[in-house]
Amino acid sequence: MQLGMIGLGRMGSNMVRRLMRGGHTCVVYDRNPAPGEELSREGAKSAKSVYELIAGLEKPRAVWIMLPAGGVTEEMVRTLAGKLERDDVIIDGGNSYFKDDIRRGKLVAEHGIDYVDAGTSGGVWGLERGYCLMVGGKEEVFDRLTPIFRTLAPGEGSIAVTPGRKKTTADEGFIHTGPGGSGHFVKMVHNGIEYGLMQSYAEGFDIFKNANSQDLPEDHRFDLNIADIAEVWRRGSVVGSWLLDLASMALAENPTLSNFTGFVQDSGEGRWTVEAAVEEAVPTPVLTASLYTRFRSRKEHTFGEKVLSAMRNKFGGHVEQHGAWICGGHTSYVSSWNDRRTGTSGQSVRVGNLRSFGRSYETQTASVALQPGAQEPAARKFRADRICSRQDGRQHVSRAGSPESERVCRRAG
Repeated sequence: MQLGMIGLGRMGSNMVRRLMRGGHTCVVYDRNPAPGEELSREGAKSAKSVYELIAGLEKPRAVWIMLPAGGVTEEMVRTLAGKLERDDVIIDGGNSYFKDDIRRGKLVAEHGIDYVDAGTSGGVWGLERGYCLMVGGKEEVFDRLTPIFRTLAPGEGSIAVTPGRKKTTADEGFIHTGPGGSGHFVKMVHNGIEYGLMQSYAEGFDIFKNANSQDLPEDHRFDLNIADIAEVWRRGSVVGSWLLDLASMALAENPTLSNFTGFVQDSGEGRWTVEAAVEEAVPTPVLTASLYTRFRSRKEHTFGEKVLSAMRNKFGGHVEQHGAWICGGHTSYVSSWNDRRTGTSGQSVRVGNLRSFGRSYETQTASVALQPGAQEPAARKFRADRICSRQDGRQHVSRAGSPESERVCRRAG
């Protein structure tokens, strides 16, 4: 089958290679010509523009976008919508927000073009291991593209079929999840769960790291070989997983993880998962806490956060980024008090525009409780990392960052 691929980063390039190994023909394009030229030497046809890529495909065309979520993907979908023809199909294999997929599907449908959202998991290892695919869109379009999905997917391999299950394409590593948007919705929650799993490992290894703390009674201290523990858990343990395999690999290379700072990014899906949970009124304390821990990691770094950063590097080739931090939707930060005047205890203070779960901006108002006798904000220096609610509905704001500051978030009552 023939496929156009736009976006030749870590995953896009390797997906093209896997498809060509499976006998498919690929026409590729990237704004950076270097990866296209490299793939052309391996058998792909490299295009110099989106128009040239489209011209190089037979009708009905299938164009796979492997670009970062957000404006870049939005622009490309709109560009393709103006150039493709009826019965052509756009496949978004990045990590787009599922609500954007639904909107984009309606947009391109006005031109008679089909839209498929393909949640893709596999990272930099996908070339050899294959890619787990969660595909939303029309069933007939999914059927038409099945040869592509089947080649990209891992296949049945050595994993036994679950007893009592009727075999489907899920046993090969790809499924039709439902209508447009559902593919990225499933991938979104997949990534939210990934956050929780990674955080569990990180916290466990952090306990091991501190088992020899001088704060413990001497006969309660253990000098543990963390790399060996990770390795033994890979063999027969109920907590074994590919993430653990990657953690063990990182620890074998550097048992102290001194090559990582613990600055852990989030790529958006964890925030969207929490947002979906709020919309559905589904409690997700583990997933939410793991997301907030990533926010915190950009200010304070523990060994557990280094484990997280190491695992992200191993499964996705993610490189640590520095110099920026983002506050979460449940946490407000008060940055400058010396230039503000207050009245009495419980005064309402405007906190500013905060980013809520990575999707929208909102202004939050918090009630700041001052200690008895305090008349000016400068008299109370703030250090905190959460908002605590009292039984009377008021909230205490806390701010992280200033070493000289102190926490004002207190227990109610």
